[in-house]
Amino acid sequence: MGHVGAVLAAAPDLFSTPAPFSENFVVEQARALARQPYKDPKIVFPPGLANLTYDQYRDIRFNPDQAFWSDGKSPFRFDVLHSGFYYKQPVDIYVVEANQQRKINYRPELFTFGPSVTPPAEDADLHFSGLRLRHPINNPGVWDEFCVFQGASYFRAVAKGQLYGLSARGLTIDTAQPGGEEFPRFRSFWVTRPAPDASAVVVEALLDSKRIAGAYRFTIRAGDVTRIDVEMTLFPRADLNHVGIAPLTSMFLFDATNHNRFDDFRPAVHDSNGLLMLTGRGEWLWRPLANPRELQVSAFVDQAPLGFGLMQRPRTFAGYNDLEANYQRRPSVWVEPVGDWGAGNVELVEIPSNREINDNIVAYWHPARVLAANSSYSMTYRLHWCNDWPLPGVTAPADVLATASGLNFKQDKRLFVIDFTGGDLSGNITGQAVASTGEISNIVATPNPFTKGIRLSFELDPKSAPLVELRASLQRDDKSVSETWLYRWTA
Repeated sequence: MGHVGAVLAAAPDLFSTPAPFSENFVVEQARALARQPYKDPKIVFPPGLANLTYDQYRDIRFNPDQAFWSDGKSPFRFDVLHSGFYYKQPVDIYVVEANQQRKINYRPELFTFGPSVTPPAEDADLHFSGLRLRHPINNPGVWDEFCVFQGASYFRAVAKGQLYGLSARGLTIDTAQPGGEEFPRFRSFWVTRPAPDASAVVVEALLDSKRIAGAYRFTIRAGDVTRIDVEMTLFPRADLNHVGIAPLTSMFLFDATNHNRFDDFRPAVHDSNGLLMLTGRGEWLWRPLANPRELQVSAFVDQAPLGFGLMQRPRTFAGYNDLEANYQRRPSVWVEPVGDWGAGNVELVEIPSNREINDNIVAYWHPARVLAANSSYSMTYRLHWCNDWPLPGVTAPADVLATASGLNFKQDKRLFVIDFTGGDLSGNITGQAVASTGEISNIVATPNPFTKGIRLSFELDPKSAPLVELRASLQRDDKSVSETWLYRWTA
C-alpha cells in the first residue's frame, strides 16, 4: 500500500488498518463535523520540540529515501511535513487506493533531524503539518516539488521553471473586518494514488473552523501551466456574512509607483503587482497593487464573474535585479469560476508593510449572499499557476505591463506613466483618463519602441483631495483596446 522506501521494514505499522473510502466520504465527514461543536486540538510536543525556532524547524527534513509512491509505478510522489514551529495543530494524512484508505502514522524514521534538534521518542505521535507533491516538472527523473499544503488552509504551487511565490487558501472568513479574522484549517488530507499513466493527482481535504466545516477535492496537473481544479462543499455552523471564495495571498512591497519610500537597490520587490479581473460583462480590469500607509480595502462589484487573479508583471531579471529572490520567476494565479457565481464582488485587501517577508495582499470573491447556518454550499473553480494569461482560447486586449508615478517636470502635479503591450494596437490609438475628483491634463498616448506597445501618460492635480480614484485605457474609434487601468491615489 503506497511504497515508502525502507520504512515499511523498519516500521510495519506505518499505515493504519484499511477502511472503506467512497466518492462522497469527505463530504459526509464535513457534514457530520458541522453538526458538532468546534474543537481546536493542539499537539503535545516533547520538550526538545516544543518551541522550535525557524532555523531548528528547517533542520527537520523529510527523508527523500522514504518518498511515498517511489516504487516506479506512479507519475507522482509525495512527502509528509513535520509539525512544530508555527504548525502546532494536528494534521492527519491518508493514502487512498482501490477504494480503501489507510492513515499514515507518525514515525520519526520518516525524517532526518539535524544537530540543532532533539529527535522524538520512537512512540511519539506528533501527527504532521501538511504534505508536498512531487513530479518531474522541469527535467525527466528529477522529482521537483510543485505543490505544498501547509498551515491553516494555505497551499501553493508552481509551473515549469517557476519559484514559489503567492499562496492560495481554502477559505477566508472576516478578512480585514473589525472583529478580526477567523482562519479555517485543513485538518485531514486524503491522497489518492494515481494510475501509472495518470496526468493528475487528487488530494481531498477536510476543512474545519469555529463557524464552518467543509470538504475540498483538488485535482492537480503539473506542467507549463499547473492547474488545480477545486470542488468544495461548505457547511456553516453559523451565519457567515463575509467569506472569501478562492482567496489568494501575496506580497507587494514597492515598484515604480512608490519606490521613493524604500531605500533599496532593486527597482521593484513583489510576488504580484496587479489584480486582473474579467467581469461578467466582459470588461478587463487591471488594478496595480499598492503598499498603503493605512489598511486599504477595495470592492469591485460584479455579477457572474468570468475570472480574477493576482498577476506578476514584468518577466525580466532587469525588472527586479535580485539574484537571490528572482521575482521574475514567481507565478501568477488566475481563478477561473466554473458555473454562475451570482452577485458579489472581488475584494482586494492591501495591508501596510515595510518588509518583503510579509504577505500583505489578499484577493478573493465575496458573495453577496449570507452563508446560512445548517445549510450547504457547493462551488467549483480552477486555479491556473502561470507566467502570463493562461487561457489562449480567450482573446485578451492589450495588457498593462508596468505603472510608474512621480512628480511632473514642473513639480506641481502627479505624472502617471502606463505601458500597454500585446493585443491589437494598430491604427489610430488614443488615450483616455478620468478621475473621481481633482483634474486630469496632458493625456498622451505614444508608441514605445522598446516594449513594442503604447505608453499612456497623464498628469493629475488632486487639488485638496486626500484620495482620487483613477481610470484609464487605450481607445480606437471610441472602443477600448486595452485593459482598463484602475488606480487609487492617496496623499
